[in-house]
Amino acid sequence: MSSGFKGKAPSRRQFLAGAAAAGAGAVTAGAAKAEGDPLITEVQFWASGTGDGVDATPYGLPIRFEADVRRRNVEWLAADTISSINFTPIHALDGTITPAGCAFERHHSGAIELRKQDYRLMINGLVDTPLVFTYDDLERFPREQHVYFCECAANSGMEWAGAQLNGAQFTHGMIHNMEYTGVPLRTLLEEAGLDTAGDLKDKWVYVEGADASSNGRSIPMEKALDDCLVAFKANGGALRKEHGYPVRLVVPGWEGSMWVKWLRRIEVMDGPVESREETSKYTDTMADGSSRKWTWEMDAKSVVTSPSPQAPIKHGKGPLVITGLAWSGRGAITRVDVSKDGGKTWETARLAAPGDKMALTRFCLDTEWTGEEMLLQSRAMDDTGYVQPTKAQLREVRGLNSIYHNNAIQTWWIKPNGEAENAEVS
Repeated sequence: MSSGFKGKAPSRRQFLAGAAAAGAGAVTAGAAKAEGDPLITEVQFWASGTGDGVDATPYGLPIRFEADVRRRNVEWLAADTISSINFTPIHALDGTITPAGCAFERHHSGAIELRKQDYRLMINGLVDTPLVFTYDDLERFPREQHVYFCECAANSGMEWAGAQLNGAQFTHGMIHNMEYTGVPLRTLLEEAGLDTAGDLKDKWVYVEGADASSNGRSIPMEKALDDCLVAFKANGGALRKEHGYPVRLVVPGWEGSMWVKWLRRIEVMDGPVESREETSKYTDTMADGSSRKWTWEMDAKSVVTSPSPQAPIKHGKGPLVITGLAWSGRGAITRVDVSKDGGKTWETARLAAPGDKMALTRFCLDTEWTGEEMLLQSRAMDDTGYVQPTKAQLREVRGLNSIYHNNAIQTWWIKPNGEAENAEVS
């Protein structure tokens, strides 16, 4: 493994000095001299009058120049847009928190409108006192705030057999990362009389949504009592309709279909229901044709978001920041390596901040681009010691006919002109 860049980033002075030594004009290629530039020397229209008043947009919206930063769907992926999915524009975002307005959505029967006043949550089954909570009831309980990623199990699913979709938004965009506010599920189960100190080894909860699909999933009691959250806020505001307003379940680190939206019922049971969404769907097809179930945890994964097909290199040769996202449902990201040659050699990237458990982590590799072709890859590691696998390693176990839980290393082919394409390097 090459030593590469490790530790803190070089200072701006060191970085620009290195770039200047690499070739005259490399740094100034993207920063023209101010002399004679009318945008500097002449008064522009936006500076010659007044702008909008404070009441122009009571609920702020992105400026029209950023209209291209939006969710997109793949039309041929589903028969309609009602039972379908769209994708977060991860190539156009920075940091780690996903704005709610462009965070991906997945529906089984469309996004419904449910008023807070009409909301009810029932807890029944093997509890001492079955209860029904209103929205106002939930707000009375002690609340917690946590940042978690939510990833659809089918994220990157179309890439199993080879490079298919040309863009990080489409290969890895079934994910978002938000700060959730809510009540621990454990608190509500205890309120209903569940003896959380008793023997609950073989107990499960079945969670169900209020939409027409009645989407439901079985969750082992151990997970339900650990970190699951009955959430009513995201990024400080009310949940969006498409994200389950007014209440959804948060199941940190586990596949998104378990994060039931419009949560209406939680039943304590002696075993799993084995519903459609946990038998014929969301199970892993293995190389021998058998299916593996109960694989809820989303393993360590990463992707370079820039440069990438939707975010090409536009500034030409010179300093380049290779950046992307890494995450793990097992815990926290501790390291990300980046390869420019398809995995032959690796450099350790800089983590923008210490990795949080079950949350997105931003990584950066500050480098110099001389116009050469690159096969860009990233490889994530988490605090359990798990290392993101290559496609060949994953296919050896899973074959080519799977859909879910594809966390293989992704490759972007960077061309001399700065454009990028999805590439297959197994």
